[in-house]
Amino acid sequence: MRKLRMGMVGGGEGSFIGAVHRRAAALDGQIELVAGALSSTPEKARRSGRALGLSEERNYASWEEMLEGELALPEEERIDFVSIVTPNHMHFPVARAFVEAGFDVVCDKPLVHTSEQALELVHAVEKAGTIFCVTYNYTGYPMVKQARHMVRSGMLGEVRKVIVEYSQGWLVRRLEEAGDKQARWRTDPALAGAAGAMGDIGSHAENLVATVTGLEISAVCADLTTFVEGRRLDDDGNLIVRYEGGAKGVMISSQISTGEENNLSLRIYGTEGGLQWRQEEPNHLLFAPFGKPLQILRRGNPYLCEEARRATRLPAGHPEAFIEAFANLYLEAAAAIRARREGRIPKRPPDFPTVRDGARGVHFIEKVVESSRSERKWTEARWETPQPENARASASAPPGRER
Repeated sequence: MRKLRMGMVGGGEGSFIGAVHRRAAALDGQIELVAGALSSTPEKARRSGRALGLSEERNYASWEEMLEGELALPEEERIDFVSIVTPNHMHFPVARAFVEAGFDVVCDKPLVHTSEQALELVHAVEKAGTIFCVTYNYTGYPMVKQARHMVRSGMLGEVRKVIVEYSQGWLVRRLEEAGDKQARWRTDPALAGAAGAMGDIGSHAENLVATVTGLEISAVCADLTTFVEGRRLDDDGNLIVRYEGGAKGVMISSQISTGEENNLSLRIYGTEGGLQWRQEEPNHLLFAPFGKPLQILRRGNPYLCEEARRATRLPAGHPEAFIEAFANLYLEAAAAIRARREGRIPKRPPDFPTVRDGARGVHFIEKVVESSRSERKWTEARWETPQPENARASASAPPGRER
């Protein structure tokens, strides 16, 4: 089984997330980086590619040149998929172009800037039949998969309350004015989008709840704040959430919580029990069944569900964490890409966030921003699942016309 050939857009020198993606993709020996357009400036792009050992022929100056160059190669030599790790504003044009050219895509989150872009991308992916993975990487942790299994199988009973927090402290000062590249683009609305902390890390919180519980948001009451003077996007957000079916939620997303590092935590309370998981201590899950002693479930043990065991590489007691969780998404995407290229149906459904998950996340960000700007207490936030284009055309056909 040959390695899948990966191309990368973005992620050159000075990029945190690009290096993470490359390490995660390479971890299981199934993927190799063979091409790249690693920066928005040609000189930096080529310099970054040389540092990573890319051949000059496939060390491209721009993503447009990369797309053209790969399409000019014989099909058996082209990249199998592209990984997009640019600032947010470039996700849409790059993803759409590669999807329309028939390439599979792995894209960082949030998916795009607007719901209109998201819907266009959903339909482009479904029309092309390509694989599209959005790297909400925290869903790759084994104990998150265990939590999902326990909630979805009814071990918590009916879910009543969900509390999710994602708190960081790195933007407590105005680093964007001090030359910090990550802070600069993440606080620039032209690059990051309409939301700051809520788009950057709040999108992870929304996706984590949706993945584990399957709950759908019906309404939000949001309070976004920009605490650092002169900053153009929110750096702190607090939400009250109503879910379909009656469950209630609290969501906190902050990048000015002094002293916090990467405190993503999830608590779920049902009629029969509760769960707690923290990303900074990701290898165990707390389960509190009603009327019984607290249980601590640990990664790598045979009592866990199949999905959690499959996402584990090391025996119990040998910690696995951030890179491995990221790698699980790449591993699942690789299996789906191989199946598509071989014209076969996978033995099991791929276990990664899809373009539709990404589109729902964009809708969530928009509704949170809308709610925060509104004087109303509640803003309706239901997400309508996009229909395939042929279904929409059929539904809108005039009476008496053939459908």
